[in-house]
Amino acid sequence: MKVEFIDQHKHEHGVQPICDALDETDAAIAPSTYYAATTRPDSKRTIRDQELTEQIATIHAENYGVYGVRKIHAALRRQGLSVARCTVERLMRKKGLKGVVRSKSPRTTKPKAETERPADLVERRFVADAPNELWVADIVRHEALLNRVEVRDHHHPAVAAAG
Repeated sequence: MKVEFIDQHKHEHGVQPICDALDETDAAIAPSTYYAATTRPDSKRTIRDQELTEQIATIHAENYGVYGVRKIHAALRRQGLSVARCTVERLMRKKGLKGVVRSKSPRTTKPKAETERPADLVERRFVADAPNELWVADIVRHEALLNRVEVRDHHHPAVAAAG
């Protein structure tokens, strides 16, 4: 990032003055470090990443942009390339490539925002002073997708006597 910054501004100010100005910050860099970074050849990993990214983009495009990491990794392996799945994932993320995710069945229990909710007639106060004064019904949905309706009288003699 520092090298790119110096590359953008070296024509206006020169490399040495920019390095001197950066020396007073947390982003200090020596001119020799800048020149070493600009003349150094790309690493083997960088070169391989560029080649793999091209192949990944080609496979992704040939398959209408629906292939994800798993299928692109399998396609590369079928072509005889030894590449780790995490490498394919990293390069696809860097390139901005994603596969299509199959949606699961629709969620029928998620209400729409415009759905009208029943009014809270007891204002969250579930205590009654006498029997048959407050009855509450509740529908409970279990993991096995079985519904149970529970209706209770909320009169508790001990609570009513204390209140």
